[in-house]
Amino acid sequence: MSSSTVRHKTKKMSRPQAQAERSPQGFFQGVCQKAVGTMITCTLLGSAIAAGGLVGLAISFRNLPDVRTLKTYVPTETSYIYDINGKVLLSLHGEANRRNTTLPEVSSDLKLAILAIEDSHFYQHNGINPTSIGRAIISNLQAGGITEGASTITMQLVKNLFLAQDRTYNRKLAETILALRIEQSFTKDEILEMYLNNIYWGHNNYGVETAAESYFNKSAADLTLAEAAVMAGMIQAPEEYSPFRNYQQTKQRQLIVLNRMRDLGWITPAQAEAAAKEPLLVGRPTAWLASASPYITQAVVEELTARFGEELVRKGGMQVQTTLDLDLQRRTETIVQNSFQQARNRGLRADQIAVAAVDPRTHFVKVLIGGRDYQESQFNRAIQSQRQPGSAFKPFVYYAAFASGKYTPFTTIEDSPVSYPDGSGTYAPQNYGGDFSGTMSLYDTLVVSKNVPAVKLGRAVGLDKVIEICRLLGIKSPLQPVVSLPLGAVGISPLEMASAYATFANNGWQSETTMILRVTDSQGNVLLDNTPQPRLVLDPWATASLNSVLQGVITSGTGRSASLGDRPAAGKTGTTSAERDVWFVGYVPQLSAAVWIGNDDYRPMGTGTTGGGAAAPIWRAFMQEALKGEAPQYFAPASKYEQPKP
Repeated sequence: MSSSTVRHKTKKMSRPQAQAERSPQGFFQGVCQKAVGTMITCTLLGSAIAAGGLVGLAISFRNLPDVRTLKTYVPTETSYIYDINGKVLLSLHGEANRRNTTLPEVSSDLKLAILAIEDSHFYQHNGINPTSIGRAIISNLQAGGITEGASTITMQLVKNLFLAQDRTYNRKLAETILALRIEQSFTKDEILEMYLNNIYWGHNNYGVETAAESYFNKSAADLTLAEAAVMAGMIQAPEEYSPFRNYQQTKQRQLIVLNRMRDLGWITPAQAEAAAKEPLLVGRPTAWLASASPYITQAVVEELTARFGEELVRKGGMQVQTTLDLDLQRRTETIVQNSFQQARNRGLRADQIAVAAVDPRTHFVKVLIGGRDYQESQFNRAIQSQRQPGSAFKPFVYYAAFASGKYTPFTTIEDSPVSYPDGSGTYAPQNYGGDFSGTMSLYDTLVVSKNVPAVKLGRAVGLDKVIEICRLLGIKSPLQPVVSLPLGAVGISPLEMASAYATFANNGWQSETTMILRVTDSQGNVLLDNTPQPRLVLDPWATASLNSVLQGVITSGTGRSASLGDRPAAGKTGTTSAERDVWFVGYVPQLSAAVWIGNDDYRPMGTGTTGGGAAAPIWRAFMQEALKGEAPQYFAPASKYEQPKP
């Protein structure tokens, strides 16, 4: 609301505000201000002497804060984390839950209601109200102490920002002096805006915008007269007059405000009566609300804190847009948890599950499920857990072979017994089931997940080369060039696996995997921008060849339970020794997802538990839900590209 709006409605104001603003040093105004100032100074000086506060007066003048610091003052402000579509996932704040606003963005009814009940002469006085002070002095002398204040809005602002809340003559004197100084340094509208952003409105709500959102589920700009009167009435005792505590008492206080506005001529009797009868649609407290998706926001907050520090994250008014779709997260989370519980009901001896999904086109994290129940365990297995991927690691080895130019999917290899030196003994890899199949194509060995050929291939292309490719794909977990590396004898998180496979899905193109798209500060300045910057990191022919083989895993191999029908999909099962971890990691061109199942204490799940039998069906259920409404897309054939030279 502009000051002109207040002038128009405050019919009993004796001097137009515009005149004062156009000629703040005018003769008439100057005479009035000097007269008022002289009266107040004499009154306060007499009160200070009577209370033995003359020394305090001198100290106050010398040690008072510099009000000019308010020109750069920005109140602490709540930070918000949003999903990709702008839905709030979590608000972060310290003691003060606050969203700053500007004066034009506050409803005229609320500004008038606050002026009516708190300081109806705000646009006329110079920071202090002689009539109110005179009344307070008489009351305080009769009581023998400070029992009644005479605070204008400017004085209240001083008290909130600079001074302790104790009731003493020295404090009231300092409050008066600072109020006069503020009026000399700021316009009335600037003072009112600072006041509205700093008032405590109860339930950890500071400032008009957050209070309006909490009490009435709307912006301060949209408050009705009835709602405005409630909020104005709460300022003196926000918890006592809170509609969350005592609705009848709230309505009684509302009526006092409406009657005051009526008596001032700022609203008509009919408007006051109608507003008093209007039922209030009360919201709910917005401070300390639980996250809409805790596994996601936990990870985002940890990354923000590491990058910017806790103080800025919780009090800096950050606006954080994540890459995640809350609706998709909720739908797929329900599907995954239901499918997992059904598998447990059928005898699966696993306590936990984790899912991570990444969009291959952007490498944005779209879904993150860190466990069966966040309330039971806040450990985020999708990110923090490093579990052995078993055979789901093999595609990294096969890609290395294809990229070397020495191998194609139809190159043959012997599936036969072999052993390697391993410390003081030897290491002899075994196939699942213990059999050997002799000469096989690389295509067939990966489709049916043969272990021995994978170990031989890893040795042939070089384990250091395999690790190099893993690093290129964004895997940061510790990797050692041990003979068993091709069989996934390393710890990797589900998000790392989903992200690495996403690069396969995008035929070798990769951006930085992220959960955070953009971060701005309270002023709209960009602090972090993760707009995708794709680059080609893998050989297109080798990637297309691998995609062809991994499609075979689903159509005719160990991952048939992951089949999406007519939609082309590629992926790989993973099962570790003693069935401690089972995986399915797979993708279509639009989405890559990793599903891990196991126990936190590494307890075996029992003989016969496999990635194809336990994880693949859940992956399929997840993808079917996630891809609803998405038309099938197809992988580019290897024939489109030139095979690399050896």
